[in-house]
Amino acid sequence: MPAPLTPLFPWRHEDQDRFERLLQAHVQDRLFPCVGAKAALAKGTLNVLACNRIDSGWDDLRIHDGLMRFAAAYREEPALYRSFAVVFDGPTELTEAEFEQSLWKRVQSLSDKDVWRGQEYDTRVSPDPADTHFSLSFGGEAFFVVGLHPNASRPARRFAKPTLVFNLHDQFETLRADGLYESMREKILVRDEALAGSRNPMLSRHGESSEARQYSGRIVEDGWSCPFHYQGQND
Repeated sequence: MPAPLTPLFPWRHEDQDRFERLLQAHVQDRLFPCVGAKAALAKGTLNVLACNRIDSGWDDLRIHDGLMRFAAAYREEPALYRSFAVVFDGPTELTEAEFEQSLWKRVQSLSDKDVWRGQEYDTRVSPDPADTHFSLSFGGEAFFVVGLHPNASRPARRFAKPTLVFNLHDQFETLRADGLYESMREKILVRDEALAGSRNPMLSRHGESSEARQYSGRIVEDGWSCPFHYQGQND
C-alpha cells in the first residue's frame, strides 16, 4: 500500500508502516464486507497516511496536501478502486458521538483549507449537506467519507484506530455507467448482514438522501443536522 505523496509536508509518521499493516490485515479479513476496499488493496491503490490525533488539527495541512495530489493523480489516470485512508493514532476511547464530532471537525478544517488554496468545488455534487446530492470536494474532486473506529456499533465500521477513508465519487459514477454499481452494493450489503445480523439502515444510494448521514457510521436520529458548512462561494 503506497503512502500518499505530501511533499509540502514531507515528514513520515513513526507508525506509518505499522498502520499500513494494521489496515491491510483488517481489509484482508474474510469477514470484512467492503469488496471495493479489498479490490483497492489487491491493486495496490489503497493509500494510507498515518497521523497523530483525530481530535486535533495538527496534521490537517498534510492530509489536505495528500488529498490534493490524490485527486490530481486520479484525473491524470482515472481508474477504479482507489482510496485514501487517514489512520490516526488516537484517541481510541471515543464514543460514537465523540468520533462523529471529531470526523466533522477534520472534514470542516480540510474543506476550509481547500477554499484557502483556491480549489473549486466539484460541480457534479452539492456542498450543502442537506442536499441529496451532497459530497465533499477536495482538489476539485468529489469524495465520500467512511469513518472507522474502535467503538462503532456496526461491526463493519470497527477498527483499532480512528480512520477516515476518502473514496472518489467519480468511481461510483463509473460503476453505475458500467452497470456494476448495484451488484457491488448488494454484495456489500449481503456481507454486512452476515457480519452484523442486519443490513445497515443508514446506507442509501447517492441522490436518495444526503450521504452525510452515513459518514461516521453512527445511526443518526431523525432530524439530525450535519455540522458541516462550506465556506467557499457556491455557484
